[in-house]
Amino acid sequence: MQITPTALPEVMLIEPRVFGDDRGCFFESWNRRAFAAAGIDADFVQDNHSRSGRGVLRGLHYQIEHAQGKLVRVTEGEVFDVAVDLRRSQPTFGRSIGCVLSAANRRMLWIPAGFAHGFVVLSENAEFLYKATDYWYPEHERTLLWSDPALRIDWPLHGAPTLAAKDAAGRLLDDADVYA
Repeated sequence: MQITPTALPEVMLIEPRVFGDDRGCFFESWNRRAFAAAGIDADFVQDNHSRSGRGVLRGLHYQIEHAQGKLVRVTEGEVFDVAVDLRRSQPTFGRSIGCVLSAANRRMLWIPAGFAHGFVVLSENAEFLYKATDYWYPEHERTLLWSDPALRIDWPLHGAPTLAAKDAAGRLLDDADVYA
């Protein structure tokens, strides 16, 4: 397994070792020892699974209390995945990274607590799975506006995305609840 820091050093790109033959393939998507050796010492409490169509944009979500670390991956299709640093005390505050995750490239992204997360579906459909380090608390959920120019996210969109009402009403970074 290759675990590489991104431009936001705590956000890690994970490329599993894939073993394949004429029957198909096998790879480990979570190995506590391997992840801990790379500095990801996570205790997951919840697994989530979403299915979305082309152009659906989910995010940018975070919980202001009970912040969640997330290990995300795609098992069908392709998404452009984004993490935004919301830790005001860090030099990377307000910066974002984006990368393509797909069933074909089998990449995963580790997004630690203190970051907002979102993705847009690039394929006809996408199955998106993620492990979380804390439970979902709707009263603490916040949404950062996906299109905030201050975030400088280059979303690979062809037209307007399909959004949930809460995502369309997200807050600008300057007005958002953030972490210390």
